[in-house]
Amino acid sequence: MAFGWRCTGVAWPGDVPRLGWSKGAERRVSTLAYGAGLGFRAVGERHCVGARGNVCPLGAVVSVRSTGARCPECARLDRAHSVAADTLLDDPRTYRVYLAWFGPGLVKVGITREERGAARLREQGAVVFSWLGRGPLMAARRTEEVLRAALGVPDRIPYARKRAVRGQLPGEHERLAEVVELYGRAAELEGRGWPESLERLPLDVVDHGGIFGLDRAPRATRSVRELVDKGVVVGELVAAAGPDLHLAEGGGVVVLDTRLITGWELAAVDPAAADDVRVPLIDIAGGGVQGGLF
Repeated sequence: MAFGWRCTGVAWPGDVPRLGWSKGAERRVSTLAYGAGLGFRAVGERHCVGARGNVCPLGAVVSVRSTGARCPECARLDRAHSVAADTLLDDPRTYRVYLAWFGPGLVKVGITREERGAARLREQGAVVFSWLGRGPLMAARRTEEVLRAALGVPDRIPYARKRAVRGQLPGEHERLAEVVELYGRAAELEGRGWPESLERLPLDVVDHGGIFGLDRAPRATRSVRELVDKGVVVGELVAAAGPDLHLAEGGGVVVLDTRLITGWELAAVDPAAADDVRVPLIDIAGGGVQGGLF
């Protein structure tokens, strides 16, 4: 089955977000810039993106609201080889444990491969984070479990909750303070459940508010619910956090979760010449009610 260019999602290898594209064996990357226009049209149906770099053998059509864009078989294959599935027990690589802050009271603990640096934190949209420790995978996993219980924090936070608070973030001092306090409580667990094979790292709080553009962008009030065939998304990029692009258009700022556009064939559209075919939106400022079209 032949496709045109399809988006593979946002990556954060550094301090600037990049959109990945694939067309058969061809690969491209678009570096995004705040203040620049972005526009595209969805074409046809949404198809499975495959797993672990492999094309879906069925070319299956998938739900327009799925953030994974994988059919059941490819989803199982992808998860079977992920760290989250706890199937890589003999992984020899070094892992890091971190605290990630997304908004007041929204803090999680997690792990990532040390070689990836802070890319995982940027991909999740963590506004503030600090490393806690480093060591073997199973020690990192055990520490993650201990800290979740001791600190009363989860290992994941839904993106909907992150978006809901992102437009009302406190100043840098206040958001760093919550991470500093939790780091102190975590450090007190050394010798009391903290695995000996996990080296504790010194406190070094990093704030992403600047590189995400959140400190200077208007508050987003709506988000794209799904794409539709011939549906058009256009706007000026004013901020980005994790997979979310914040686009300013005539009615305000709209969040586009780029996980919703993977699997679609996308055609470029001049933002200044877009037609009236738009995509469904939901209100993220007033409880998630239907918010019209974008």
